[in-house]
Amino acid sequence: MYKRQAQITEAKEKFGQVLSEQLNRVEKMKAEKDFLDFSTLDKIVIGVVGGDGIGPAITEQAERILKFLLKDETESGKVEFKEITGCTIEHRAEVNQALPDDVLEELKQCHVILKGPTTTPRQGDPWPNIESANVAMRKALDLFANVRPVKVPEEGIDWTFYRENTEGGYAVGSKGVNVTDDLAIDFVVQTHEGTERIARAAFEYAKKAGKTRVTCVTKANVIKTTDGNFLSVCKEVAKDYPGIELDDWYIDIMTAKLVDPKRRTQFQVLVLPNLYGDILTDEAAEFQGGVGTAGSANIGKRYAMFEAIHGSAPRMVQEGRDIYADPCSIIRAAVMLLEHIGYADKAKALENALDECMYTEKKLQITGRDTGATSAEFADYVMSKLS
Repeated sequence: MYKRQAQITEAKEKFGQVLSEQLNRVEKMKAEKDFLDFSTLDKIVIGVVGGDGIGPAITEQAERILKFLLKDETESGKVEFKEITGCTIEHRAEVNQALPDDVLEELKQCHVILKGPTTTPRQGDPWPNIESANVAMRKALDLFANVRPVKVPEEGIDWTFYRENTEGGYAVGSKGVNVTDDLAIDFVVQTHEGTERIARAAFEYAKKAGKTRVTCVTKANVIKTTDGNFLSVCKEVAKDYPGIELDDWYIDIMTAKLVDPKRRTQFQVLVLPNLYGDILTDEAAEFQGGVGTAGSANIGKRYAMFEAIHGSAPRMVQEGRDIYADPCSIIRAAVMLLEHIGYADKAKALENALDECMYTEKKLQITGRDTGATSAEFADYVMSKLS
């Protein structure tokens, strides 16, 4: 009996720490300023993080394309590229931090970040069981909106996902409690402020893009507190946008309806908690060729990070195939970066060039092996369409 009480007391202490951290975070959100206006900046600093595995190989190609498009701006000093090399699994393991302090300080010197995939250790890996670098970066820079567009015009698909990025089941994913050998408990975080800002971001995008529907995806019928609150706040925000309809779906049936040809064309903008957004956007990416073809934006009010949405593929490196890795996902992310910092025309030109190379002309094919083009050859192919 004494042992059980001690276990409960220890678990309560850990839970108390989580509560204290999250309450402090709520106060910070309440005090946050408005979005950064890039048009007012004398210089825009683009940080480049290669990451792990195939990350450096594909990120190098996206950076080459960005430098090609921003040549005049770079030469005039309007745009600066900053290489950030410390966000590797080796360095993170050495200092036992998901996002090392020195890397975070470098990131904070940038306005936007182009990031390759990073390795997240699992149990049994030769690395400490540290948190995902992505999750740590999103929290440290308060990148609350994960934005992923998916377009397949010939099938009538034009979706934009707004996934809440700093809360939900991932927010404190490394702070669960093994109460006993038989009982483990993890935590899910939902705040009014966090939900309101992601919902408002989704509705603002819908308004600017001429969309007529925002879909909220939860499991509020079962997870009544956190998911229930998420849905309730979305309904509150929807009242400020009378020309836009809000409907809501449960995550289980939504995964089915995305593959329903009659229903899926009705979805336009979708807003979701963190875990559901992660799952659903990977499913959605399959419609346009898989996760290797989709980019991702992680947007906050002060910083923004743009990345490939696939993993670091260490096996490709081990087999010497990293030079054949597909750079299309991170090039898609570069499109979103250009648009975010105010170069919409360059973003559109790059998007059109990439679409032509991937879907129309298809002169070069990426196979992941020496049977296809290298990532550098494919990047050159894309740039040839921009000349």
